[in-house]
Amino acid sequence: MTKILYVEDDLASQRLVQRILTAEGFEVALADNGLGAIEAARREKPDLILMDINISGLDGYEVTTRLRTLEGLREVPIIAVTAATLRGDRERALVAGCNGYIPKPIDVDRFGDQIRAYMVGLEDEVGTPEEKAEYLLEYNQRLVNRLEEKIRELENANAELQRVEKMKSDFVILAGHELRTPLTVIYGYLQILRSNPAIPGEEETEGSPRHLLSKVSDAVKRLSEVIQDILNVSLIDANRLDLSHEPVFIHSVIQSVLHNLRSFGPQRNLTLELGQGIKKAPVIEGDPRRLHQAIGNLISNSIKYTPDNGKVTIDAETLEDVVHIWIKDTGVGIPPQELIHIFERFYVLEDVALHRSSKTAFKGGGLGLGLVVSKGIIEAHNGKVWAESPGYDEEKFPGSTFHILLPIGNPFATTEEGGK
Repeated sequence: MTKILYVEDDLASQRLVQRILTAEGFEVALADNGLGAIEAARREKPDLILMDINISGLDGYEVTTRLRTLEGLREVPIIAVTAATLRGDRERALVAGCNGYIPKPIDVDRFGDQIRAYMVGLEDEVGTPEEKAEYLLEYNQRLVNRLEEKIRELENANAELQRVEKMKSDFVILAGHELRTPLTVIYGYLQILRSNPAIPGEEETEGSPRHLLSKVSDAVKRLSEVIQDILNVSLIDANRLDLSHEPVFIHSVIQSVLHNLRSFGPQRNLTLELGQGIKKAPVIEGDPRRLHQAIGNLISNSIKYTPDNGKVTIDAETLEDVVHIWIKDTGVGIPPQELIHIFERFYVLEDVALHRSSKTAFKGGGLGLGLVVSKGIIEAHNGKVWAESPGYDEEKFPGSTFHILLPIGNPFATTEEGGK
């Protein structure tokens, strides 16, 4: 059965033409906008296309010109069926690539015969070669003007997005600072209370006043870390992440990270192995506090997605003027199609319905900011971070490896300059 694609954004006209063509024995596919028409033409591979000119997005002229560049559609007859009947409208449709022109309102009695005539090769002509050249020049100028108009619209939209994004980042940064102030006070008074010998009980005794203070203190600390993560992402997005330039001892940083993770949350039955390369890693130039956070997030991620009795190995090597650190685990792994997304904001691999706020519990969740922060900090050091994994499997545990490249730089330059 001969298939016709009808491009029309008016529902009443769609229904009328569809009924007429169906009654004439044609199969009809519909599209109601310019981009939809291009996709429908690619998908349906019609034998003929009826094109309204005044449609949304790309207009009928532009859609026709685009279709003439697509393999398999270059020779398909395209007929303008439109209410654009002013002087020159017919000629503009033809120079844009249409084979014929049928004005609205259509003649219901003749419409089927008109379609069949175009199907067997009828083509309308513009007129003299001079007229065709004149209309073609006019059409080319129109396309240039439309392109300029769209570029200006995109530039204005981009400028507005940038303005809104800056407002959002500024708000998050200000809100973060406002939240941190009372949290600092709360945390400080909690530490004073915990150090008071008059508070009864032991921290290990569940339900005792000292145990409850410990739990509240841990919760405040966790909330502070969440706020700090949100702040860091906003600073990274705004390119306002400040870094110090000091000697960074990789081995010491990783030892500190592991100490913190062991003291935070439930103990896991995991083997944490430091390779010999970590002990031999060179001193690099960077911000120790920021790198502690970046590497800590990556190690925490490996721990979270490695089941008990698993293993997380951290090692390093020196490659000319960079140090290569890798964190390899025997966990559930990462689906190959997700490897490019794990460093995106708010991305989480696990089902959010099973979310648990924990840095170390198996598949314990978070806000999906840890890897984003790590990437931002490492790239701010002119480094690179990426992940590799053969796939995701909760039974075979193929594991994942996170790689970090950090330039060694001149770690003692600041110290030497300060001593002169």
